Amino acid sequence: MDELDKALIVALQRDGRASLSELAHDLKVTRATVRARLDKLRDNGEISGFTVLTRADVSPHPVRGLMMLGIEGRGTERVMRLLAAMPEVQAVHSTNGHWDLIAEIGTPTLLDLDSTLFRIRRMEGVTRSETNLLLSTRRG
Repeated sequence: MDELDKALIVALQRDGRASLSELAHDLKVTRATVRARLDKLRDNGEISGFTVLTRADVSPHPVRGLMMLGIEGRGTERVMRLLAAMPEVQAVHSTNGHWDLIAEIGTPTLLDLDSTLFRIRRMEGVTRSETNLLLSTRRG
């Protein structure tokens, strides 16, 4: 993948609905070049699909955080299931290193976040935690 391919991917991440003409103009190449590069990127798997971001995807919850969790013994699967069932938990990731799980949490208010953190800390098997608030998010 060369610099033009990388620039094309960045342009598509910014606006996935950009036309071939718009992409060609922005990248200062021909439409045929853009089409050929897109076909090549799709064929070799660099681009695996296109998607739409909705307003809810960009900012579904005003208060968001990452909660790192230490789990006692072999309780990871059970804790993962409990977390995944909570509406405030957007995703649960298993990880390596100091923490066993990372939960992405989103709530309408700080008070709701505090309540959610309290409930998670009280789960059987959770031995320690650390939470970081997400202040801003930048994409592509």
